[in-house]
Amino acid sequence: MRLSDYVQFSFSNLWKMKLRTFLTTFGVTIGIGALVSMISFGKGIQKNITDNFKALELFNSITVFPSSSLFQSLNPDQDERRKVRQKGGKTNAILDEKAVLEIAKLKGVEEVFPDIRFPAIVRFNGEEELRLVQVLPSKIASSKLIKLRFGRSYSSDDEDSLIISNSLLRQLEIKDESSALGKRIEISSIAFDFSSLNPLEFPSFLKGEKLPFSRESYEFIIIGVTESMAFGGPSPIQSDIFIPPGRAQRIKKLPFTNLWDLFRAKEGKLGYSALNVRLSSPKFVDSVKSKIKEMGFETFALIDQLKEIRASFLYMNMILAAVGMIAIFVASLGIINTMVMSIMERYSEIGIMKAVGAGDKDIKKVFFFESSSIGFMGGVFGLGLGWLVSRLINRIVNYFLAKQGVPFIEYFNFPWWLCLGAVLFAVFVSLLSGIYPALRAARVDPVVALRHD
Repeated sequence: MRLSDYVQFSFSNLWKMKLRTFLTTFGVTIGIGALVSMISFGKGIQKNITDNFKALELFNSITVFPSSSLFQSLNPDQDERRKVRQKGGKTNAILDEKAVLEIAKLKGVEEVFPDIRFPAIVRFNGEEELRLVQVLPSKIASSKLIKLRFGRSYSSDDEDSLIISNSLLRQLEIKDESSALGKRIEISSIAFDFSSLNPLEFPSFLKGEKLPFSRESYEFIIIGVTESMAFGGPSPIQSDIFIPPGRAQRIKKLPFTNLWDLFRAKEGKLGYSALNVRLSSPKFVDSVKSKIKEMGFETFALIDQLKEIRASFLYMNMILAAVGMIAIFVASLGIINTMVMSIMERYSEIGIMKAVGAGDKDIKKVFFFESSSIGFMGGVFGLGLGWLVSRLINRIVNYFLAKQGVPFIEYFNFPWWLCLGAVLFAVFVSLLSGIYPALRAARVDPVVALRHD
């Protein structure tokens, strides 16, 4: 028999038992649809995160921290490992402007800016919100790190202007984000006011009463609205308000954001909590990290965690695929049941085929073609079902997240290899499921089959 004869004969037999074929194919469709949806979700999350990291150039970024010498006495073993890593570097280095200048001179470094945030009350349109205001140089504010929806970034470090996130505007009851451009917004910071501290009232100060703090208010003009990042990761951009450093220097504010920052003080100097270093290429990461560690600081680079990130995604995809495989296993049992029932109903037909010269291989091929046809149809329809379900889920999730100011995200990804692999996998599973029925059909005795009523 020719290939076309096998195909025609298989579809003809399947058409004779339409209901059973439909139910079996539907089982494969559900299994493949579940499997495709699970894997596409894992790939979608992976693609969103990795693409966002690349777009923000986080793989050629380094975060510099002060040395953790404060806690060395708590863990002697960790202290020894730190000494080995520093390799003779400074032990009491302070993360100050001098350190910024030294790091900026290193080969491959494009930009160095301190991680400065301070708590403030943001007041706009009669609404108030407590936020951390981030000080961001104009060069960084106009880079890829900031995704502007409306307006522009400030052109210099001395402008009395700021950039606000769309999510904060929504919480301030602003529905039309572009309408906020050009309007004034008030920021109130907390600063020390020792002039109000009376030594006679020191006991009250210790009780938390009559604290030496004052609130200072400043006005800015909104010139840009930035988009909240759904998968920002360890980005240096982690606030809802961005102001230029020149203007920030004229704001009276606390030099720390929490109590733990005070433990960083060395020789009476607080220093920065962290520095963000931008490199021209990821190839400079290792050399720059080595130089910074020699200065006595500690570093973190996202590119060092790339292997762990990929391994995490691999484990997640394996778990999601395992869940989908349960449905495939159930569908394979349906194929086996359909093929076995087909043998029982076509017992005489198989005997006639053998009587007219059909060999065992021919009988096996007929049943293999029938089972693979079920798998092919189930794979194609399952791929379509998985795509439709994922589209529906994606729309529903984005509908609710949009109300929280989260931008539209494609949570599912269908690469070409997944689409092709889903159909081929469905055919492969169907062929495996058809092995036992095909062997059973090939063992049919033609004499007994012809006598079968």
